[in-house]
Amino acid sequence: MALTLGDANRMVQAAIAEAERINIKLSVSVCDAGGHLLAFNRMEGAIYISAVAAQGKAFGAVGFGRDSSAIPADSPVIQAIMATQGGRVIPAQGALVIEKDGDIVGAIGGSGGTAQQDEDCARVGLAAL
Repeated sequence: MALTLGDANRMVQAAIAEAERINIKLSVSVCDAGGHLLAFNRMEGAIYISAVAAQGKAFGAVGFGRDSSAIPADSPVIQAIMATQGGRVIPAQGALVIEKDGDIVGAIGGSGGTAQQDEDCARVGLAAL
């Protein structure tokens, strides 16, 4: 079962609500199983680079089929793959894979707070699914 735009928007809004609750400025990205952007929001006042980071974390998570915190950035293989992807993969904590019926259908990534805050907001977004 594919991820819908409604699903993605619901997750983004839940992640932003959590960011507001903990008083951080966040960018949130949801991509589909192919790594294509499905939904995105950047809160007013969020640093501009958080937009790129949120998308790169989600892209990497879905590409590797694991949460971004589990992608070993210092691995030569990961470095080589990152190079082939033109810098789109960001192996940093803050993105979670989205599963439906045991299949990975996308990923949600956050950026703008600490690494743990980014992941916590993404987790609240994921729970909204």
